[in-house]
This record gives sequence, structure tokens and C-alpha cells, in this order.
Amino acid sequence: MMGDLQDQAIRQHCKALRMPTVGGQFARLAEEAIREGQSHLGYLKALLAAEMEERESRAVARLLHEARLPRMKTLEAFEFDRSGVSAAQLRTLAEGDYVDRAEPVLLVGEAGTGTGKTHLATGLCVAACRQRRRVRFTTATALINELAEAAHANQLSRALGRWERLDLICIDELGYVPLAETACELMFQVIADRAEKAAVILTTNLPFSEWPQVIPNARLCKALIDRLTDQAHIITTGTDSYRFRRTTAQRKAGKA
Repeated sequence: MMGDLQDQAIRQHCKALRMPTVGGQFARLAEEAIREGQSHLGYLKALLAAEMEERESRAVARLLHEARLPRMKTLEAFEFDRSGVSAAQLRTLAEGDYVDRAEPVLLVGEAGTGTGKTHLATGLCVAACRQRRRVRFTTATALINELAEAAHANQLSRALGRWERLDLICIDELGYVPLAETACELMFQVIADRAEKAAVILTTNLPFSEWPQVIPNARLCKALIDRLTDQAHIITTGTDSYRFRRTTAQRKAGKA
């Protein structure tokens, strides 16, 4: 009876202190401590470590949710041996120094889609979230639509401020459709606001020489390229479809 009352009191204290993991694991860890002959301090350390680990996990899960990733894809799941991309370079980027230095990362697949650009960009976003950074993933079209709606509602400054406060933003699929001049100006504001202050990841299916096809204003196109390429990590993902090569290899393995 006394033990049940103690357990109930501990759980109530943990609830009041907002320490749910301690409240849920103190009894199990106490039994382990007795079996292993741990000291009181050893038991306390294990209990607090469990709480910290759970809080870290919940914080990362929240950041991943807020990042609005299209799919949960990691660099660990990318098959570098089926691509022309350097695994060492991407793993170095995943450490996050480029975010601290506000350096852009440009993923260029010159021959169209399927070369792994979005997977790699998403993987870098996941790595940044794991480092407790505020991240937001969007497509170029979705970003422009959001800003255009904000401008129409006289809320553009507030919308730009939200993008500016993020540690890392990823703009996917630039170059898939031509952009009107107003749309280009809106995107330029986001990128210009972050120049030398915060990191940007951008994926495109066009080499820089072909950007005037989708950004017809030559002055604006040049200024955008200038902002994005300054101190940038430019990664070419190849000319063949990564997804096609992967599917072909899987089919061959199935027939073997």
C-alpha cells in the first residue's frame, strides 16, 4: 500500500513538473538499478538521461513536422553508388557548418527530373532538424503563391519575416515552369533577405545558362544567380535518372 502511494505521488509530481518520461520509467529503471547494483546517483543519472532523450526526440519530431517535408527521406537511404554525387561531400554538408556560415547549397540536375535532387535536399533538411534547427521545405511555385496571397492581403512584410527567421529554407523545383516577373521579384526578396545571413537549399533542373528561359527579366535573373552562387556549394546530380537506374537494378536483382 505504501509503495503504491509513493508511486502515485511520484507520478503526480512528475506531471506537475512536466517530466512525463521520468514519471513513466522511474519504477523500471529503479528495478534495473537494483539488479545492476547502481548507486543512487547512477540511478538518477539514468532517469534524467531518459527524460532528456525523450525530450530531444519530441523536439526533433516537432521540427520535422514544421518543416513540411514532402516525404521523410534521409541521406542514409540515398544510394550514392547509383548516382554521380559524392557521398563524402553530402555527409560533410549534413554536419551543418554551411547553415552556420549561411552558405547556399544548389542541387542541379541538368537533364531533367529523377536524378535525386529532391531526395538529397530533403536529406539535408532532415539532418538540420536533427540538429534542432528551424527548417522549411517548399516548391518554387508554392512559395510564390504564398507570397502573392500575402501581398494581396497586405501581409507581405509579415510573410517575408516568417521566412527570414528560419535557420534553413529549401526551395524545390525551380525551373520547371516559367515565372512571371512579379513572381520572380517575390522569390528574389526571400533569397536576398537571406544572403550572407541564413542558408538556402535550392534544386533546379536547369543549368545557370538556361535560367533566362524561366526568369525573363535579365537583370533580375543575374541578381538572383549572383545571390545564390556566392559562397555556394554547387552539386551536379548527373544526367541520368537515379530513380530509373535504381528500378532497373531492382528488376535485375529480382530476375537473378
